[in-house]
Amino acid sequence: MTQTTGGVLIPTAGPPDTPPERIAVVNGAALPDLPEDLYIPPDALEVFLETFEGPLDLLLYLIRKQNLDILNIPIALITRQYMDYIGLMESLRLELAAEYLLMAAILAEIKSRMLLPRPVEDEDEGDPRADLMRRLQEYEVFREAAQDLDQLPRMERDVFPVVADSDHLERPQVQPQVELRELLLAMAAVMARAEQFAHHTIQREQLSVRERMSIVLDRVGGDRFVEFTRLFKPEEGRMGVVVTLLAILELTRESLIELTQNEAFGPIYVRARA
Repeated sequence: MTQTTGGVLIPTAGPPDTPPERIAVVNGAALPDLPEDLYIPPDALEVFLETFEGPLDLLLYLIRKQNLDILNIPIALITRQYMDYIGLMESLRLELAAEYLLMAAILAEIKSRMLLPRPVEDEDEGDPRADLMRRLQEYEVFREAAQDLDQLPRMERDVFPVVADSDHLERPQVQPQVELRELLLAMAAVMARAEQFAHHTIQREQLSVRERMSIVLDRVGGDRFVEFTRLFKPEEGRMGVVVTLLAILELTRESLIELTQNEAFGPIYVRARA
C-alpha cells in the first residue's frame, strides 16, 4: 500500500506477513524506506510545455504565433508580450539569463525611440527596428537549418548498431522446387543466346566437275561403248553421283560424247565422238 505526500509515493505498512516494498534502487541496493534527511520542496517539479533557446527564439515565437510580418514588427505589442513572459519566469522563481534581460532593455529602447519625437537633425536616421529584424532573419535561417539537421537519422537515437553472433546460426538449406516448364523455358533462353554465336562456314568442294569430265572421257575413249550406270561410283555418295552426272551432261552439251539406246527401256550407253 502507498500514500502520497508532497508528490512522493511512500509505502505504508501492509499485512504482517507481507514483505516491505522497495521504493528505489541506489547503486544496486534496494531502499525499503525513505531517508530521514530527505527534503522535497512542494514546487520541486515543474513542467515546461514550451522552451526557448534564447531571447531571439522567444521573439521569433511571439511573432510567428500571431502571424506578424518580421519586416514590420509592432514593437509595442511584442515588447509587452516579451515582458509578460519575463514576469512569468520571475514569478516561477526561474533564474533568468542575462541575455533575456539584455533583450528586454533593447526592446524598451526601440519602443522609446519610436514613441518619442525625433529631432530635426536625426530625421534621416534609419528604422530603429532594422538591426533587430536583421538578427531575427539570420536567426530564423540558422534555426531552420538546425531543425533540418535534427531530422536526419542519428546514431544511438534513431539508428542503433546491431551485432549478431553468426557462428552459432544454423541456416537450413531448402532445396528449390523446379518444375519441368521452368526448366524448358531456361533451356529455350540458352538456345536463343547460342544462336547469336552461330556462323555459316563455306568449304571448298572436294569433287570438281572439270576433273570428272576428264575421267569420263578417259573411260569412254577408244571408240567403245560404256554403259551409263558404270560411270558412277555409289561409294562416293550423293555428291559424287551428282558431280558425275553434271560432267556427263556438260560433255554432251559440248558434243564430246554421245548417248545411245538400242531399244525402249533398254540400257543407255556412252561413247566418245570421233
